[in-house]
Amino acid sequence: MKWGIMTSVELSGIYKSYGDVEVIHGIDLTIEDGEFVVLLGPSGCGKSTLLRMIAGLEKITDGEIRIGERVVNDLHPKDRNIAMVFQNYALYALMNVFDNMSFSLRLKKLPKDEIKKKVDWAANILGLEDYLHRYPRELSGGQRQRVAMGRAIVRDPEAFLFDEPLSNLDAKLRVQMRTEIRALHLRLKTTTIFVTHDQIEAMTMADKIVVMRDGIIEQIGAPMEVYDRPANLFVAEFMGSPGMNMLQGTVGSAAGKPVLNVDGDIALPLPHRDNLGDGRILIYGVRPEHFSVHGDGAEFAIEVVEPTGPDVQVYGTIGGTKVCGLFKELNDFRHGETVRLVPDIDRVRLFDPETGQAV
Repeated sequence: MKWGIMTSVELSGIYKSYGDVEVIHGIDLTIEDGEFVVLLGPSGCGKSTLLRMIAGLEKITDGEIRIGERVVNDLHPKDRNIAMVFQNYALYALMNVFDNMSFSLRLKKLPKDEIKKKVDWAANILGLEDYLHRYPRELSGGQRQRVAMGRAIVRDPEAFLFDEPLSNLDAKLRVQMRTEIRALHLRLKTTTIFVTHDQIEAMTMADKIVVMRDGIIEQIGAPMEVYDRPANLFVAEFMGSPGMNMLQGTVGSAAGKPVLNVDGDIALPLPHRDNLGDGRILIYGVRPEHFSVHGDGAEFAIEVVEPTGPDVQVYGTIGGTKVCGLFKELNDFRHGETVRLVPDIDRVRLFDPETGQAV
């Protein structure tokens, strides 16, 4: 059965205001045919508002939205040929699973045999074959979310829009459902826009991550590109859990090599680069997993040790700065002791403290 219409979504100069308050500030974004794009950011950053404007549930104040070849600014949501999956499932309580999934098809007055064929196909790929005659109250949270996804699939839309669909699920089910949604996308290859504030969801599901803050886009890129090469301090600190460690210091040299002098007698190695310059103040970013224990490293005073099973998170200070290290090896870390840490110089990222931008 052929399924999924390939199309792009293009946003040009999108603004959104509520009265005198502007919440979206001129966003440009192109989502390619068949791409899985995650809009990621903290609560209140504008990601759900942007999604709702694409869906037609919010009016744009200025700009242009294209779905495929059509400008859809003034089109009603039902005429945009998109399907949206909400956080709260939005199922009809008095309809069984089959009727919930087939509701939009029945509104279109499709033949009954065609409706059954589409619902059966969607139920098969979502593992809902045995639940078609049950009602939402008889289903688990994960099953309800599958029904909501099935209702979207049967419409054969040009794009799927997901608005934090996993946030009501427990941790174990969230892992399972994000895998299922990603597998579904790989099977259908329908353009998908997924909103979340969870970095792990974004990293594991996206072809492309769009990091947002305060109604603007801070960075766009593939998951590992955004994680490894953050464009600024906000992205560096927001991506990852625990986030990137930040130590501020002054560029200098030791034994003929560039270093960042932090808190007096602590010198962190710097990459050889022409644009650093002695005396320049920089912020030194290193992710917790990019530290190793080594005898000639910086002194790290251990305050808290948190074993998680596959690794151990160790919190403490380097100089006067709070730092977290993440280690796979079973070091004998103890509260109150001091070890020496060396950063992986190839993974260190530098930032300008005034602009916040990567150097």
